[in-house]
Amino acid sequence: MRTGRPKAPLTVSTEERRELQSLAHRSRSAPVLARRARIVLACAEGCDNQTVARRLRATPATVGKWRSRFVEDRLEGLYDEPRPGAPRTITDEQVEQVIVRTLENTPRGATHWSTRAMAKASGHSPMTISRMWHAFGLQPHRSETFKLSPDPLLVPKVRDIVGLYIHPPQHAVVLRVDEKSQIQALHRTAPLLPLRPGQAERRTHDYKRHGTTSLFAALDAKSGKVLGQTHRRHRSVEFRKFLDCIDASVPPDREVHLIMDNYGTHKTPLIRAWFAKRPRFHVHFTPTYGSWLNLVERWFAELTTKQIRRGVHRSVTELERAIGAFLDAHNADPKPFAWTKSADEILASIARFAQRTADTQATQFMSRTTVTGH
Repeated sequence: MRTGRPKAPLTVSTEERRELQSLAHRSRSAPVLARRARIVLACAEGCDNQTVARRLRATPATVGKWRSRFVEDRLEGLYDEPRPGAPRTITDEQVEQVIVRTLENTPRGATHWSTRAMAKASGHSPMTISRMWHAFGLQPHRSETFKLSPDPLLVPKVRDIVGLYIHPPQHAVVLRVDEKSQIQALHRTAPLLPLRPGQAERRTHDYKRHGTTSLFAALDAKSGKVLGQTHRRHRSVEFRKFLDCIDASVPPDREVHLIMDNYGTHKTPLIRAWFAKRPRFHVHFTPTYGSWLNLVERWFAELTTKQIRRGVHRSVTELERAIGAFLDAHNADPKPFAWTKSADEILASIARFAQRTADTQATQFMSRTTVTGH
């Protein structure tokens, strides 16, 4: 019986595991290096190449390559080997100076470095600066936003909702419910210029407003189908009508689990009374500032990208028809969104980010104290 090529045994020391975890999760790690570290960590758990490949969405050949490289050369084997070519003209010290300057300083009169500004300040070419930044995964031109949840029940809420996604209850329906409010019916002031070879579709930057509507939607976790209703107003009265629609669409012998955010419309006395009369409904609230846990937001993003953002609607009725057409097209071939991260992975990521935020705040406070002398 063929069992395949025998794999070299892979063991990881405590120090190596600490370094691998740092490479896998550190924000400044190059993506390819972080992926290799995650492959080795998964192999160290005793998983075979096929299992690791499925978990990390890689090919078995890729997993086998980095397993072998680590067994032969340990941590050094995860880094790219030197490539043939002309000898380097820039020393490691010069590279370090550019990277440190990028991370710890800003140019005069600006909030971040550009390749040309750093090239002028360091004496290197813009292409050299670009290659350095690419090698270290630095993108000074980009900036992202974040918001840490202050919810005291963050941990149990995350475990509750992720548990519904990964291990949904038997003989029950799990629905992600939310509203996309104030969707504008916009009509451009000039006709769209359609797509042509060598030219993207073009439209005027200004528009005429023709009113708004709100979409109430419930995404079925198992089937991927979406139940939706549009209403001109966004109150608890309209939300109760949508709940009536959900109640009518779900078979009476099924329990219903609703995942919702903490919007005020969801917690009015009218809605509380509605749920009190229907014990088969179970409400699971996302943490404060944690609407990213509700996968219907992902479906709203598709609606915006594929229909609303580039659509031309001369009236609210026309906008609502377009939304209805998108719903029908989606439900004709629904595909559920797959949730891949466990609650422990999410909470560990939040903890690392919170610790990094606290460390940064402490560093900035110490810097201000040193400058002011207090």
